[in-house]
Amino acid sequence: MAAPSLIPLNPARGVSDYDLLFDCVHCGLCAEACPTYIVTRCEMDSPRGRIYLMKSLAEGRIEIDDDAARHFDLCLGCRGCETACPSGVHYGRLIEGARLLVEQNHRRSFVDRFKRRAVGAIFPYPHRLRMLLAPLKLVDRFGLRPALAAVLPRMIHDWLDLLPPLEPDLRPLAAKAIIAPRTDASAVVVHRGCVAQVLANSENLNSERLLGAAGYRVVQLEPTSCCGALDLHSGNGSRARDFARANVRALKASGADAIVSAASGCSVAIAEYGDLLKDEPEFAEDARAVSSKVRDLSSLLLDAPARPKREFRCRVTYHDACHLVHGLGVREAPRKLLASIPGVTIVEMTDSDLCCGSAGSYNLTEPAMARDLARRKADNIVAAGADYVVLANPGCEFQIAAELRRRGSKIKVVHLADFLAMASQ
Repeated sequence: MAAPSLIPLNPARGVSDYDLLFDCVHCGLCAEACPTYIVTRCEMDSPRGRIYLMKSLAEGRIEIDDDAARHFDLCLGCRGCETACPSGVHYGRLIEGARLLVEQNHRRSFVDRFKRRAVGAIFPYPHRLRMLLAPLKLVDRFGLRPALAAVLPRMIHDWLDLLPPLEPDLRPLAAKAIIAPRTDASAVVVHRGCVAQVLANSENLNSERLLGAAGYRVVQLEPTSCCGALDLHSGNGSRARDFARANVRALKASGADAIVSAASGCSVAIAEYGDLLKDEPEFAEDARAVSSKVRDLSSLLLDAPARPKREFRCRVTYHDACHLVHGLGVREAPRKLLASIPGVTIVEMTDSDLCCGSAGSYNLTEPAMARDLARRKADNIVAAGADYVVLANPGCEFQIAAELRRRGSKIKVVHLADFLAMASQ
């Protein structure tokens, strides 16, 4: 008599899309593309190891305990493994499903619950974040942030360390279009995000002005809701879908032909609305249409007629934001755009597409691993010998800039939109 199978008739148990787990052939090519595996050298901190865990949970062979939850929590969701995978495993979808299962079935420590709830209660809501940071603007105006940090609890001190200076933003804005775009010009809308519009709004404004100067018809998005990425990455699928529905309505109403975000994580979240809302008849078709319109700023600017640029002599290294390179597959367009500026010399850094440790709110909930990855990234930046680090995601900007500040480095970290604005002045 054959031994009974360990797999029950209905094995999924809420662990992602169970059938997708079998796309993994366990070749291990993902391991060296995984930031956490590179640091820990622990199989369960690799994508392959986490997929083993997901299968074991789905098949009822293990229960969710602190160790299993820890291995899932430590994943950055960078999707470097998807680029490396020869089998096309949809790891991003799998880890989001696994995290949902953890949130529904595992009780975290008080401190962990506090951190995650604080992030979820504040970051997706720009007005709440502005209110929270209002006193810090006054502190920064008088140069008192170091004194404040010295008396704060360690966790709050570490969070404060990641915030950019909150003095008035003096970064230059790109020139507006010299001539009005044609009435038949493609319409583009910039989704301003939640954290970005509070801490890095020059990146949104410069994106809009650069697109206008390139001849696109820029339309405004009202209202702008959080894209839902933070919730998707932390296992709060219900609120992520609420945000997705609100954005689908607004983006459809905008009439835009292309959708851009200065935050690459937001771009990927919007690009996946079609899959996220595929089972909702009221939204499925519109969500697919919205997802199909997501474009990258650099790609749109390369598609536009070239405009003369003044010389801007400097050395630039480019950091590939995870979701831009692994989620949208954009690697060469930003480099081509930078190389087109007279005087700019591009120097490649080692492991330019290895995660810097920001990963949305990861550097707030997993500070130790995030700091390890920030150090690795900063080492490679310094070794490249550049004057500027250019990137396409504000979270990466804050993370890398904080590490370079700790080192007393003079290397400037600048978003692509802001760099292009400086080069056009």
